[in-house]
Amino acid sequence: MSKLSVYDMKGKSLEEIDFSDELLTSKGQQAVHDVVVAYQAGIRAGTASTLGKGAVAGSNKKPWKQKGTGRARAGFRQSPVWRGGGVAHGPHPRSYEKKVPVKVARLAFRRAFSDLIRDARIRILDQLSFAEAKTKMATDLLKALGLNKGALIVVDKLDRNLLCSLRNIENVEAVTARDVSTFQLLRFPAIVVTRSAMEGLRTRLGNKAGRKS
Repeated sequence: MSKLSVYDMKGKSLEEIDFSDELLTSKGQQAVHDVVVAYQAGIRAGTASTLGKGAVAGSNKKPWKQKGTGRARAGFRQSPVWRGGGVAHGPHPRSYEKKVPVKVARLAFRRAFSDLIRDARIRILDQLSFAEAKTKMATDLLKALGLNKGALIVVDKLDRNLLCSLRNIENVEAVTARDVSTFQLLRFPAIVVTRSAMEGLRTRLGNKAGRKS
């Protein structure tokens, strides 16, 4: 059974809560790699496009006659060997999406979260609420928790004051427990989880993982 400290918004430790080691794992390193590769591939635009010789505007008239000029034969100016011609084997719009089995995605999420707990990179907040949208309130919170290099804020529900307070801070992002991904858990040096969001993560770490991993 792992022990996790619960803090208030001023960085004061309130209590320790138990976290079942049955939800953690030391396996799944390859699963983490596969999920991250699939995630990064999925966000690629895939909009690069070139015109082949059949798509370049122009007539089918030969630039010069077939024989007698001493030059190489040329059939049409849309050929890739000509300036302004088509592109040979160029890129076309495509999807880079890779499919990952659900069990692999769940294992990757559990492994990424397990590493965070083992490395003591998780801060649990009793509650997180900003009375108004102020960047200073967010920076004071991170400073109180000793997170000067950025963090992922995991909450049960996003609200405007939270998003507006965080949007001007570098290397800080907010996400719900339902939507947080394996890639996000790995990207940030630490994560801050509210007590209510922690329950959502417990559910995902079991056999009831959410849609995204």
